[in-house]
Amino acid sequence: MRTVRRRQFLRLVAGATALSAVFRPAHAQAYPSRPIRLILGFAAGGSADIVARLIAQQVSDRIGQPVIVENRTGASSNLAGEAVARSAPDGYTLFFMTTVNAINATFFDNLKFDLKRDFAPVSGVTRVPNVLNVNPSVPANNVAEFIAYAKANPGKLNMASTGNGTSIHLAGELFQAMTGTKLVHVPYRSPPQAMTDLLAGQVQVMFDVMTQGLQHINEGRLRALGVTTATRSDALPGVPTVAETVPDYEASSWSGVCAPAGTTSEIIEMLNREINAALIDPKIKVRLARLGSTAITGTPAAFAAFLAEETEKWGKVVRAANIKAE
Repeated sequence: MRTVRRRQFLRLVAGATALSAVFRPAHAQAYPSRPIRLILGFAAGGSADIVARLIAQQVSDRIGQPVIVENRTGASSNLAGEAVARSAPDGYTLFFMTTVNAINATFFDNLKFDLKRDFAPVSGVTRVPNVLNVNPSVPANNVAEFIAYAKANPGKLNMASTGNGTSIHLAGELFQAMTGTKLVHVPYRSPPQAMTDLLAGQVQVMFDVMTQGLQHINEGRLRALGVTTATRSDALPGVPTVAETVPDYEASSWSGVCAPAGTTSEIIEMLNREINAALIDPKIKVRLARLGSTAITGTPAAFAAFLAEETEKWGKVVRAANIKAE
């Protein structure tokens, strides 16, 4: 009797082990089984928000679960970053990161998270050129003429930005450091305010994100002297790069997706695969091109390396210009 019972027990154990082996992979493949939140630190309707929603919808269609964009504004995207850094590393809370987050790593002395320690890079999303725009009253038709005029009139040209420490501000600071020019920085609280004064001539120059000024450039209300990416933009093919006059100058705005540190490699790789697939979709490429954007595709490791390079680059600019958070 004991032998029979022992055999029955062993069969039950073996059966349970087999069932466990069957269900473990099924459970692992269940991600995502509920909506994913994609948090960004900017208001709805801005350029980052438009791109985030475009990619979120495409990824949502591919994975069969909603990817919900959540706008958590405040503290120059730091509140959004902190929220994600403190989230469970389960793949259901993601961070839509931009150039400003790489700048903030040095710009702010008391951040409650660390880009390298607290995030797992997933994928780049887009790169957007900034454009050296001037009001038509400025007597310069190209970058070389602008540099000459600025040097002849130090401190007389007002440079608008969308806030102290923003990518637009730092693009201008990098330009001054590399050309020996001196512009007067005028920070605004919002892109519309800065653009209104640039169009009116209250300020004369702005290293604006292309998506915000493209229509004004095309309609002649602004003069585009140079794009800030290393190569020319398809959206403004006739406008040279700043680097054609100022070698090695590059100051594009970019976006990407990160997860909280500790997220499994399986989830990271799955998200990377789906984001990359969304970005190469012909319909998405056309829509991004209309925004003046190009896709950044690649591995999580490639995006991690890019993020480290950008953080170091803008850290040097912040320190050299002695820019402090207000």
